[in-house]
Amino acid sequence: MSAPKPAYQRILLKLSGESLLGKLDYGIDFKTTLSIAQEIKDVHALGVQIAIMIGGGNIFRGSHGTAEGLDRVSADQMGLLATIMNGIALQNALEKLGVFTRHVSALEIRAMAEPFIRRRAIRHLEKGRVVIFSAGLGSPYFTTDTAAALRALEIKAEVILKATKVDGVYTADPLKDSKAKRFGSIRYMNVLKRGLRVMDATAISLCKDNDLPIIVFNLRKNGNIKRAVLGENIGTKVY
Repeated sequence: MSAPKPAYQRILLKLSGESLLGKLDYGIDFKTTLSIAQEIKDVHALGVQIAIMIGGGNIFRGSHGTAEGLDRVSADQMGLLATIMNGIALQNALEKLGVFTRHVSALEIRAMAEPFIRRRAIRHLEKGRVVIFSAGLGSPYFTTDTAAALRALEIKAEVILKATKVDGVYTADPLKDSKAKRFGSIRYMNVLKRGLRVMDATAISLCKDNDLPIIVFNLRKNGNIKRAVLGENIGTKVY
């Protein structure tokens, strides 16, 4: 039997910092990180070029800092540093599994990651390396959702896979409203009009203006990254 053919050849996977928590309340659960790395390896084995944008909410979220009285710029900078820590952890997990990676930071921190240079990042992908993007766009006021959308466009990814803790986009928060209904697919404009919490409005607008689809799916179900890449009908497609 021939191997399944991926629906996408180059993807950007958006991972929240919370995805690395596992059962912890704070920090990085390395068993969970290794499990996610194994799923990424399985997709990589299909010949898919993979870039990852990692968040930092498991360590520090800028919005929480501002709520406690921190200056917005300082809080966001702390959040960016948290994503670098997660990037190092994910890189370590992938390389333990024999996957060649490059950690690319939007902040200059050469001892731990290389700077973002668009053509170099694309070349890494072409050579079969998994590219991990951290530090968002390196600037405050921009979320890692917006960073994911922009980096996906810069590297010419065919789709953004947004891994979450729920199985798609709902009319309301399904963890709070038992009557919430899931969309099989939804247009960008309807996401914006309804104020649905898929990605922030800037990220959705970037994807809309450049016809970049987003697939929102549940990361907690093993094999879902691969299913999404193979084009199976999981989660919600924003188009």
